[in-house]
Amino acid sequence: MNKPFIATLIVLLITPAWAKQPVATGYGGAVATISEPASQAAMRILNAGGNAVDAAVAAAATLGVTDPFSCGIGGGGFMLIYSAKDKKIISIDSRETAPAYFSPQIYKKEGKEMEWDDVVPTGISVGVPGTVRGWHEALARYGTMDMARVLQPAIQVADTGFKISPNFYRINQINEAKFARFSSTSALYLKDGKALPIGTSFRNPDLAATYRAISKGGVKAFYEGQLAKQIVDTVNAPPVAAGVAVLTGKMTLADLKDYEARLRQPIHSTYRGLDLYGMAMPSSGGIAIAEALNILEGFDLKTMPRDQVEHLYMEAAKLAFADRNAYVADGEYTDVPKTGLLSKAYAAERAKLIDLKQSHGKANAGDPFLFQDDQSRPLRPKVSLSTEPAHTTHLTVSDKEGNIVAYTFTIEDWGGSGIVVPGKGFLLNNEMTDFEFSGPHPNIPEAGKRPRSSMSPTLAFKNGKPLFSIGSPGGSTIITTVLQTIVNHIDLGMPLADALAAPRLSQRNGDKTQVETLLKFVGSPQAKALEQYGHQWNETDEIGAANGLQFNSDGSTTAVSEPLRHGGGSAIVQKPQ
Repeated sequence: MNKPFIATLIVLLITPAWAKQPVATGYGGAVATISEPASQAAMRILNAGGNAVDAAVAAAATLGVTDPFSCGIGGGGFMLIYSAKDKKIISIDSRETAPAYFSPQIYKKEGKEMEWDDVVPTGISVGVPGTVRGWHEALARYGTMDMARVLQPAIQVADTGFKISPNFYRINQINEAKFARFSSTSALYLKDGKALPIGTSFRNPDLAATYRAISKGGVKAFYEGQLAKQIVDTVNAPPVAAGVAVLTGKMTLADLKDYEARLRQPIHSTYRGLDLYGMAMPSSGGIAIAEALNILEGFDLKTMPRDQVEHLYMEAAKLAFADRNAYVADGEYTDVPKTGLLSKAYAAERAKLIDLKQSHGKANAGDPFLFQDDQSRPLRPKVSLSTEPAHTTHLTVSDKEGNIVAYTFTIEDWGGSGIVVPGKGFLLNNEMTDFEFSGPHPNIPEAGKRPRSSMSPTLAFKNGKPLFSIGSPGGSTIITTVLQTIVNHIDLGMPLADALAAPRLSQRNGDKTQVETLLKFVGSPQAKALEQYGHQWNETDEIGAANGLQFNSDGSTTAVSEPLRHGGGSAIVQKPQ
């Protein structure tokens, strides 16, 4: 018996069946998240007879415990649901809204724009949270279990605790200065002003108690009564540490009580015989991904070498981002030329600007209004310069009945505003910094408005049958992550797991394309080939810890998460092959 075989056998014997793995194939339900406890929570609900919606909420609530710097009940998100029985795709928008006191001048001081970094750790960055209302709508309309049942796994994790991972520590350490500004936050996440060490057993009994209150009182327990009052008080008088002063909000109980999740028609587009469904406004993801794919559809990518395909992908993304930045915002507040942006004819015009062999720098926005029945044009906006942090989380679940959920939710920056509601165990968002700080622009702040988002949960179908789901965190890099994964999978023929794990090339109409140090892209043969087209690189640690499901022709499902990013993800199926 040779030594490699013995080593492999030993690993198999000592590795438990439930050990975290990034890819799993089998039958019945499937789940992919960035957190092993969250994936286990979803599977626990599926095994108890719950459907994909029930399981998705269970996973999301658990992510609020294990990945609190990316998501939680202090934020908002977008959920795409495929109902197998009805053969319908539903989208639930639980994006945060601006409190009633907001105006386009909110982020100006003495006539000048405030600095983004100065606004984040303050009360005026906090929008009305939508997550709990979104969970309620999903469960009430499409689930089979109540809130109390699906929150149980998360409550157990919060009570029992978990060992702090290197990734949890890394993000916490990045936030030390922000968290130290607030007594409630430093008490939960810091010790002597420093991030809790790797391996520390971390419990969050306050969050467990908050989840129990929501279990008992339902959605009203969050948006009305004592908890709502504590949220409002925290925004309007943040619990600052001694000697710290921050800008305060003017949120009211009415802002919370009046919050509504929206059920919206998803963005529908086609690409090489597939039907794609994405999130509608205020997400810019569904529109931007559809436009970029429409542009690429005019090129025969199957006949091209990989470097040319990736060159064209980046150029198409650049054009789509130029339009996204100029036109897309909350459609309830601005006239977004959606029909024009989704037009195949408009995409063909935009494609004419692409040089097959050379990149020519930044692109200008086009004129999609020419491709609408109503060709009236609003005021041409200034170029978008807003900052959009690359932090969020995405999960995806399917069940044995064929229902699917793709859900992206967030608190915006790592750690959101940095403000933990005292005694409640969750961070509040800084989502209002997703607005442009000045105009003219469709995405300026207004009372009740939802800031533009890049979150892009996506479902793909072929001949009416599910083919795959995909989504990612990463701020505006979400759009390029989902887009590139689709191109890798459909045009380059990669299995979804390989398409998702490949180095990300995030071109968002900038001078340089953002790439990852994690995967050592710069200096690689792939990078050198693309440099011949004129592409240049800007490095960041990592881009988007994505998750997806691939529905195979034999009836099995492959759940796909990250092998490396964010410390690696967790994919589980009910009945492994």
